[in-house]
Amino acid sequence: MRVHLVDGTYELYRAHFSPRPDHREPSGTDAKATVGIVESMLALLHDADEAVTHLAVVFDNPIRSFRNDLYPPYKSDEGVPPELRAQFDAAERAVGAIGVSVWSMREYEADDGLASGARKFRDEAEQVRILTPDKDLGQCIRGDRVVQVDRRQKKVTNEAAFRVERGFGPESMPDFLALTGDSADGFPGLPGFGKKSASMLMGAYERLERIPADSSKWTVKPRGALQLAATLTERRDEAYLYRKLATLIDTVPLEDSLDDLKFRGVPRARFERWCGELGVQRLVSVPRRWQ
Repeated sequence: MRVHLVDGTYELYRAHFSPRPDHREPSGTDAKATVGIVESMLALLHDADEAVTHLAVVFDNPIRSFRNDLYPPYKSDEGVPPELRAQFDAAERAVGAIGVSVWSMREYEADDGLASGARKFRDEAEQVRILTPDKDLGQCIRGDRVVQVDRRQKKVTNEAAFRVERGFGPESMPDFLALTGDSADGFPGLPGFGKKSASMLMGAYERLERIPADSSKWTVKPRGALQLAATLTERRDEAYLYRKLATLIDTVPLEDSLDDLKFRGVPRARFERWCGELGVQRLVSVPRRWQ
């Protein structure tokens, strides 16, 4: 039995910016992303390879989190297209209308909810599958027990594949991001550190604290090692802050039990009512399993 944890915010963005036709509710309100995420989740439920039995979709709502208090430039709702931001609540209701558990993060981020779900259920399920391409979630991968799935690229990453691709283990992902930065989350990393040099150092030392201050003592020799060492020494506290921003909280309280995540079918009356409200009668016949 697998547990599928879906990054709902990513799915919502993907639906909004996709080439799919625009859709408006009968009232004229933009609902392209809302309808798109329902179509995406129904496709997932019908995917024989994924064989979904237990599922939760996690949303940022709002995008701002406690990390903005630690570092004001961190990503927030600013810059989100208003027509998309206006659909966040509607998207949560829409996913609920197909009988799927919804976790709405407030103080925390969706990534924290995904990490917490992975930790909570990894010993109860055969496998936890985190459905997002977000590199932050790589830190949650554990053997074949917790894997990351990129549906768009049809790519599944377990720990062995992660180590081959990255050159270091999943636990080092926050330290890696502290050095390279993460433009999606709004922090820059340290000057001079690229993916190759950061990967070499994480592969050798795993944690920032273990990297010697003197580059002559490094067991790996990235290009510009002398300057990199000087930068890390001078800006180590800054790197620790970025690592804290990149470290996911995996202890967010989640009320749902494994049984609560079990997909029992689409609630027919609720779903048909939702289709009527959104003006998407064409979706009424799409579900293959009803409650």
